[in-house]
Amino acid sequence: MTIVFRVPADGAERVGFAYSPAMEAVLSLHVLVEPKHHPVQHGWVRAMRRLSPALKREIEAFAYAVRSYFPEFLFPRPTGGLRDFREELAALRTADPDLIRLEFAVPLLTPWPDDDGGGRDPRLLHRPDLRERLRALALRDSDPAMAAMLLDDPRALLERFLDMLERYWREAFEDEWARIEPDLAAGVSEAGQQIARSGLYGMLRGLWPEVRSDHRAERFWLERPHDHEVVIGADDTLLLAPSTYVWPHVRVNCDGPWPLGLVFPVSSIAREARPRIPPARLVGILRALADDTRLRALRLIAERPRSTQELAPLVGVSEAALSKHLRVMADADLLERRREGYYVLYRIVPGQVAGLTPGLESFLRHDDDPDDPDGRRHDRPARSD
Repeated sequence: MTIVFRVPADGAERVGFAYSPAMEAVLSLHVLVEPKHHPVQHGWVRAMRRLSPALKREIEAFAYAVRSYFPEFLFPRPTGGLRDFREELAALRTADPDLIRLEFAVPLLTPWPDDDGGGRDPRLLHRPDLRERLRALALRDSDPAMAAMLLDDPRALLERFLDMLERYWREAFEDEWARIEPDLAAGVSEAGQQIARSGLYGMLRGLWPEVRSDHRAERFWLERPHDHEVVIGADDTLLLAPSTYVWPHVRVNCDGPWPLGLVFPVSSIAREARPRIPPARLVGILRALADDTRLRALRLIAERPRSTQELAPLVGVSEAALSKHLRVMADADLLERRREGYYVLYRIVPGQVAGLTPGLESFLRHDDDPDDPDGRRHDRPARSD
């Protein structure tokens, strides 16, 4: 099952950018309830042990709504200025109660009943059989009060959710937002530059495998438990929203009245999570040194150049065995050979051993990151992994 978006390859004018403090706060709550999926954010998970017990209980009560789903009313609008957290919550309080009920019901009723790919109809939730099913599922995953609100008072349910979010903001996320907001702004700029250089589909290729794309067919798609095809027409906007807390996922919305689009990992987090391959030269040297016989031979050669015949009895191995060890170190550019009459003498290549520690430290510091040519580290606070 897939959600397909059709956007012209030259349709950059149909793209809008936004990011949101309320959306980031809820995405970070998903990290707290599903930490095993978010190794990059385990530092945040550990830091949130300090939350008050009452707030932890309320987060757990709403865990069903953020564990495998994301309430689409939190997608920011790709127009106008950036709203602050309290402005966003004030706008959410004016939302249609039926749509709010729908968003809290979707994670309980997945797959959605009678889903024909045309969007989810909130009127289905008035059917007696679905109400009874929803009541049973809500009682299983939350408390009786929340189940009653979901069925009969969605505005009260939204108020309870926003109250939990406000408490979370005060206890923890307000300071976190101040730290990550500049990075999100930089993510918007970087994504915009990518689109300017290589088009929308060039930018989307960086989101593989979560997002698959075919620029020739002018479409991109995501595998989801929901079939839907969305055409971004000339009067529509495709929202692209960078996020610090969405990795390794991409969140998508294909149903109005909420903005249509994607929430994708901000580039600095994607770089941090990318598997890093050490330089082949560094690996070769470390492998060459990872043997006690070779290290004993290297220590003797450090005193003065020596031949195989001299080294073998001192190291305690046969000449044939030692020759193999010396060849490994020579292939790693640790040793060089020169002939003196009958003998071939080995000596340490100047600077190779001395340069090992700086080279290793450089790799561990990410100084050789090809995506970071200035040698800047995209550091997170000490609490993060």
